[in-house]
Amino acid sequence: MPEINFKIQWPDGTQEVCYSPSLVVKDYFTPNSNYSLNDFLERSRTALQIASDRVEAKYGMPCGMALKQLARIEATAARYASGPQPVVHFIQFLE
Repeated sequence: MPEINFKIQWPDGTQEVCYSPSLVVKDYFTPNSNYSLNDFLERSRTALQIASDRVEAKYGMPCGMALKQLARIEATAARYASGPQPVVHFIQFLE
């Protein structure tokens, strides 16, 4: 199963490299695009859950790395939730 990393920038300028066990994230994000925090979270939840489900269908168990990545995204996003219209910048896919 092809995996992919992608780079984002949080509202405070901090950059992070994230992981997906599936290329499905390419269906949900566009390089060099901005997403409201809520939109970014919804897209991340959907894409990483689909990715984990694909791993489960193939190997019989969900992808722990995808679920940990989603938990890390949600925990980091919580820090910015009270700010005025926080934006996450999707920088690029790292192939």
